[in-house]
Amino acid sequence: MKGPLFYSKILLFGEYGIIKDSKGLSIPYNFYNGALKMDDNTSKEAKTSNSYLKDFVEYLANINPELVVFEIENLRADTTAGMYFDSSIPQGYGVGSSGALVAAIYDKYAQDKITVLENLTREKLLKLKAVFSEMESFFHGKSSGLDPLNSYLSLPILINSKDNIEATGIPTQSTSGKGAVFLLDSGIVGETAPMVSIFMDNMKQEGFRKMLKDQFIKHTDACVDDFLKGDIKSLFSNTKQLSKVVFNHFKPMIPKQFHELWKKGIETNDYYLKLCGSGGGGYILGFTEDIDNAQQALKDYKLEVVYNF
Repeated sequence: MKGPLFYSKILLFGEYGIIKDSKGLSIPYNFYNGALKMDDNTSKEAKTSNSYLKDFVEYLANINPELVVFEIENLRADTTAGMYFDSSIPQGYGVGSSGALVAAIYDKYAQDKITVLENLTREKLLKLKAVFSEMESFFHGKSSGLDPLNSYLSLPILINSKDNIEATGIPTQSTSGKGAVFLLDSGIVGETAPMVSIFMDNMKQEGFRKMLKDQFIKHTDACVDDFLKGDIKSLFSNTKQLSKVVFNHFKPMIPKQFHELWKKGIETNDYYLKLCGSGGGGYILGFTEDIDNAQQALKDYKLEVVYNF
């Protein structure tokens, strides 16, 4: 048995902000993927994945049946027989490793599932998001459900607000353009739960809440609008502001050894860095108007271009 492939994702804009109703834009990233498998794989990875799945099954058995019902006996039998999630998606890197797994399990074992082939009304998208949020909370403590949604649909998702999401189209990539969005490998595995908990603690301070609304969300929303309209000049101006706000107010989420590099990008305009997912390690997302300059400035690091302007 080998299940269908589910891809990784990149949340271009909206990390942390979407918890507080900012806009967001998430795109599938087909470079990495995963699938449920049943074979005689005796590797350590397959065994670890299988043991995780067994715990996940017990969690899913207790999910509110009004939300979603799974074919739990089939799922139990398959995990007992050694099923695992075979994935090239790096864990703790902010590109949705648990999201792809959640999408794969829903696709194979959910009863009365909403399929990609249906007319995806807003109600159906919100229902899927709610189901995925509940499922993925097993991994992170609190999940928006967006990663699995993106992985399941393999479409760009525009988040207008918590209760208003839609599948969207993004501007066609320019093969001749020098502008790019890239991933920078921090070489450190990040953990989502502790980062979210730092954020939630900060949210108790009025000053932080005000900064989030007046600066972080303002620039995030503008970046989403600019990106979808293809207004590159304004996009880079807003991305620079966003990079500054994150540097000044989200320092714990930026690995220490990248503080200087982050600041240097803002000062030289060679590139602007932002969080990819919850931060704390994994990938850092970069935006540049000239990929050659950025590659030169970051020549000691591994970059992967994910989108060209």
